[in-house]
Amino acid sequence: MITLPKLIQRSKFFTVTVVALLLTACSTGPTVRSDKAPDANLSQYQTFSFVSDLATDRAGYTTLVTQHFKDAIKAELTARGYRYVESDPQLLVNFNSNVANRSDTRSVPTTSYHYGYYYYRRGIVYAGFPVYSNDVSTVHYKVGTVNIDLIDADKRQLVWEGIAEGTLKQKDLEQPREAAARTVSLIFEQFPVSGS
Repeated sequence: MITLPKLIQRSKFFTVTVVALLLTACSTGPTVRSDKAPDANLSQYQTFSFVSDLATDRAGYTTLVTQHFKDAIKAELTARGYRYVESDPQLLVNFNSNVANRSDTRSVPTTSYHYGYYYYRRGIVYAGFPVYSNDVSTVHYKVGTVNIDLIDADKRQLVWEGIAEGTLKQKDLEQPREAAARTVSLIFEQFPVSGS
């Protein structure tokens, strides 16, 4: 027979387990996807540069965020055999980052116990009965999206695009250089291998 204290412990364990699973689901990395033009052969290009008016420079000057992304993209493309040039590149690179505020309403099942005296034919009994309900809370968080575009400079045509979207942690906001490098690295994991 399960005693009342053990039943309360089990319901608390269930609630904590559900909350832990929800938090684990939210703490996964960003969603990354990419797309390549069907006729594009990315191994035919050797040089790259950045477009003159990058999407992250809306105010008319180069921001620190822009510099972080440029450094990370240069490192990734150089590691894949491409060479950075100031003029007459074969590939142009553009990128954009965006942060949006989002809210989620979350519901977690809970159990509480109602205690009281209950009458029945042979007497009175003091007992507790479970009452099931849901704890509802609203969570506010920031979601970041990063797009990286590779453009054929002669044709002025997009040949590859990588996109990452995910929840920003406080560490990402405090260390933007490292966050940019991690995100760019994840996006370039989707980059086609040499010869495609």
